[in-house]
Amino acid sequence: MTIANDKDAHFNMAYQQIRPWDVWDDRVLDIMMDLPREQFVPLAYRSLAFADTRIPLGHGQVMMEPRLEARMLQSLAIQPDDQILEIGTGSGFVTACLATLGNTVTSYDIHDAFIQTAAEKLSLQGIGNAHLQLGNAFSAELPAEGFDAIAVTGSLSQYSDHLERLLSPGGRLFMIVGTSPVMEAMLVTRRGDEFIQDHLFETDLPSLELLPQVSGFSF
Repeated sequence: MTIANDKDAHFNMAYQQIRPWDVWDDRVLDIMMDLPREQFVPLAYRSLAFADTRIPLGHGQVMMEPRLEARMLQSLAIQPDDQILEIGTGSGFVTACLATLGNTVTSYDIHDAFIQTAAEKLSLQGIGNAHLQLGNAFSAELPAEGFDAIAVTGSLSQYSDHLERLLSPGGRLFMIVGTSPVMEAMLVTRRGDEFIQDHLFETDLPSLELLPQVSGFSF
């Protein structure tokens, strides 16, 4: 694929796939156009980098389709001074988007292969404000009220308030909750001591690993 075609593919992805899906934030559209998404896609699927489809990453995980990535980024309304937590590093592309939009990103994944590959790709892009951690974020010692935005890149079987405690005042949490084939994307915003839930849209996404099932789901 030539450089010119890459530019065309980025533009078409942003304005033919993403923009019609109610993504109007220019910062998000610019990020989706400017970051080389194809560099984060596994080599075997590089031809699908700009397609409206999910891309297998291994270990039962996927790279979300571009429009879902963009809707998540827009919903979180990342600000330049935000401290961000990402649960599920995966390919590292969403990590790169968050790091470009915000101040710092702490990103957890349980798969060492994902952490290593993402670290290499982030380094090649000159992104140094993303801190990758190998482990389960739900059992990690994380600072209470420590994050302005939390992005959960895999689904949860049901809602839990565990992550609410990590939000700073005014903080936003994006998560996908439910069981396949119908799940719901949610945005939770902390306003004082209240946590406001907005139900955004229906979707479907592989679940996070190392989480309890619906029965006995607690932290």
